[in-house]
Amino acid sequence: MWASYLNILVVFAIIFLSYLLTWRKWFDNHVADVFSKLVLNITLPLNMFLNMTQKFTKAEFLELFKGIALPFVSILVTFLISFIYTKVTKVPVTRRGAFMTMFTAANTIFMGLPVNMAVFGEKAIPYALLYYMCNTTFFFTIGIILIAGDNPEIKMNQARFSFKKLMKQLLSPALMGFVVGILWLLTGVPVPKPLFDFSTYVGGMTTALSLFVIGIIIYQTGIKNLKMNKDVAGVLIGRYLISPLIVYLLSFLIPVPPLMLKVFILQSAMPVQNAMPILARGYGADEEFATSSLTYSILSYFIFIIVILKLFF
Repeated sequence: MWASYLNILVVFAIIFLSYLLTWRKWFDNHVADVFSKLVLNITLPLNMFLNMTQKFTKAEFLELFKGIALPFVSILVTFLISFIYTKVTKVPVTRRGAFMTMFTAANTIFMGLPVNMAVFGEKAIPYALLYYMCNTTFFFTIGIILIAGDNPEIKMNQARFSFKKLMKQLLSPALMGFVVGILWLLTGVPVPKPLFDFSTYVGGMTTALSLFVIGIIIYQTGIKNLKMNKDVAGVLIGRYLISPLIVYLLSFLIPVPPLMLKVFILQSAMPVQNAMPILARGYGADEEFATSSLTYSILSYFIFIIVILKLFF
């Protein structure tokens, strides 16, 4: 438990460092834009490629793949519930896509992986990455399309949102890094050392740069402007109540080994994706809403992790 808290404190420490550096005028909006482009187009794709090629053997991947139905179905069900929730609670159309994405998708790699390792040890890694694959596929396909759809200009030009533009959203660099990693893994060919080293050095910057962007956005938004409202509360309900509950209930219909189920539940109950403010900024969506939801989800995680561990473990 303490190791889990220490992992979360490290995340806060990096965000706080970025906040201080922005206050000291080292960072500004231009730096945030540069860091965002680096993460989305270079470091994150390399990070995903490295995770997929180094965390599994081909045999392990094919064996584990049998358990993919539970996270896949649970994410789809949670997404459906998020859609109904937006209609019932009248979430504004300018933040509806971001809301459904944050309600459904968890921070399964930057926070989920270290927390699962702290709770269950190294044996949890394959199961954690299995959930990560489903979560990431949703986030960088449906999620990105939804976030982009929050932009009023895209809403006013739906006719122009052509198949070509749709494919551009689907074939984002991050998802391509993920897909290339899987294909490389299935070939059984070792990653050449120069490529491995390059991916390690550059991809290793992903977490720090993402958290730096969050710190800059929080400072520019202003702590006093971080708003807790019904929509932010709805995101927290999705992250910490609906999502893990759906995984647990579906396990009666789609049985998996006990440890795999525990890892899936813990992965499903992680904070909002670190990249949300970056994507909201990049696609012209509601950046303040994304930042508030992310920040409150991280802050409240200290409480919810205790509740989740008590309820399910």
